[in-house]
Amino acid sequence: MKYSGWPEPGELVVGDVDEIADFGVFVDLDEYEDKRGLCHISEVASGWIKNVRDHVREGQTVVAKVLEVDESSSQIDLSIKDVNEHQRKETIQDWKNSQKADNWMEIALGEDVDDDRYTAVANALLVEYESLYDAFEAAAISGDEALVDVDDDTVDAVVTAARDNVSVPYVDVTGYVDLESAAPDGVDDVRDALATAEGNGQIPDGVELEVGYVGSPEYRIKVRAPDYKTAEDQLESAAARARESIEAAGGVGEFHRERREEDE
Repeated sequence: MKYSGWPEPGELVVGDVDEIADFGVFVDLDEYEDKRGLCHISEVASGWIKNVRDHVREGQTVVAKVLEVDESSSQIDLSIKDVNEHQRKETIQDWKNSQKADNWMEIALGEDVDDDRYTAVANALLVEYESLYDAFEAAAISGDEALVDVDDDTVDAVVTAARDNVSVPYVDVTGYVDLESAAPDGVDDVRDALATAEGNGQIPDGVELEVGYVGSPEYRIKVRAPDYKTAEDQLESAAARARESIEAAGGVGEFHRERREEDE
């Protein structure tokens, strides 16, 4: 998705070197529709420049700072030298993330999605998140709970695209299990079932699993894992272990995804 407006002075922009002249460099701005800026030779690099081509080449992707914008003459003045290495790397990464998010939007909505539909979904995502990339990352981690402003017809498609394509550092999932026992030592039976749910030290490396009390007979199981499938598998396995343990002791167990009582 490209912006239709104009960049602001002081903004860092990403562009491709389109033309090199003796007096400077013309840069096509990748994030703006039909916008081209000029970086004067004095703004290409620090110090005296004998040959601009010693510093940039046609087709090179650069990060530049916007110095001035004159919409009446379609003039955008840029500086490459005013961008330090940290800013360059950070801006390039944000630009790459934006391209990824744009691709994920097409996967979710279809390659032939019209501009109005794309914009409506994008705006809904940007109500909660600073960027589309952040929105897709949140959807990969938290599912439809992360997309409260997106219409119901779109939520599943966005979550599926996110979980199929977004690499996240971890995924958190939560479920609940009801455990009941009418036996005289039913409290011990429940305690044993919870210990069994926690895996008795057999949880895979890279997975964190925690079982907590919510309000009898309901207990919360929280799993943190490197990816969604692993998290879901571990959650369901933990719930199954708890249910099998309590049922073996003559009790009753049931797994469900949502709270049945309000958090205290």
